Amino acid sequence: MTAPRAVTSTADEPLASGALTKSGPVHSWDEFTRLREVVIGNARRARIPSVDDRSAWLNLFPELDHASLADLPKLGLDRRVLAETEEDLTRLSDALEEAGVTVRRTQPLDFGAEFGAPGWRSQGMYAYCPRDLALVLGETLVEAPTPTRARYFEVFCLRPLFQEYMRQGARWISAPKPQLEDTLYDVDSSGHVRLTDAEPVFEAANVLRLGRDLLYQVSGSGNELGMRWLHSILPMMGDVRLHPLRSVYDYTHIDSTIAPLRPGLVLLNPARISPAAVPEFFRGWDVLWCPPPPYGDAVRAALSSPWISMNLLMVDVDLAVVDAANMPLLRLLEWAGVNVIPLHLRHARALGGGFHCVSLDVRRDGKLEDYSV
Repeated sequence: MTAPRAVTSTADEPLASGALTKSGPVHSWDEFTRLREVVIGNARRARIPSVDDRSAWLNLFPELDHASLADLPKLGLDRRVLAETEEDLTRLSDALEEAGVTVRRTQPLDFGAEFGAPGWRSQGMYAYCPRDLALVLGETLVEAPTPTRARYFEVFCLRPLFQEYMRQGARWISAPKPQLEDTLYDVDSSGHVRLTDAEPVFEAANVLRLGRDLLYQVSGSGNELGMRWLHSILPMMGDVRLHPLRSVYDYTHIDSTIAPLRPGLVLLNPARISPAAVPEFFRGWDVLWCPPPPYGDAVRAALSSPWISMNLLMVDVDLAVVDAANMPLLRLLEWAGVNVIPLHLRHARALGGGFHCVSLDVRRDGKLEDYSV
């Protein structure tokens, strides 16, 4: 493997905490340029919704067929898991602040309170993964229409921040609230629940931002109609192109499958993408193949696969927050010229989110660039 193309290091430049590099409070077009402000999730009050609801089955255990659901242990999150996760999130916040990044936190709701709409009832889930339900496109905050009933009001954990950003000049829009009727969830001949196109739904973690180009993964957490709605609003953002990713990873989000590290360098999941099937957008980029995760499937009822260990957060083009347990990945990134901040999220699999999932970058230095080759 040849070394990837070099990038000019910015490691010696100061990261002034809270310093606005643009005119507004919100500005983020990509996944890798200098991070200035970020929202970090919160584990307090988290709970796991019942998989008797097809929408929860679809997004929590999409790889299981209906018969396998009965073999799951009783779902729940004990106080130790939540306390240790909050410790890890606090360490993450502290490390980012030490790097000069302004850190904000989500505020949990009463996730045990029942709510619903005609045809269904549910309870909430958590404030752990702000990445999932909010998409930042330049100066615009976009609330995503989740297909998961238990997450219907989860974006309210971000509402106080969004109102603050709007008062300071940010744009704030929301996709049409979905009805989430039973017709949205279909059980196929293999016994797996699948997302239909009954109405537009997607989660923001189905989208990767690369300046002028957005990659949208069609999967169990984002359908074709959701992609069409997103495409319909892009003209108001500027000259932005949308690229569908189909049959790459059919289950849920994109960020444990593809991780752009800097312009021209991408980390790919070899269990989901082969060298012959690299997405067209990355055909001219250097590719790093993520080493196998260092741990197996010991966690029962895990919401994420072991590949959550490649779910990293770029602080700059040469600095990443990475799972400290994945030493082969740490060494690979350092070989490629990416310095690492090794940290732990001890219950990333149990809660279904790594460092990219638990963060929502609000301000980065990158402009509306064209990174296509």
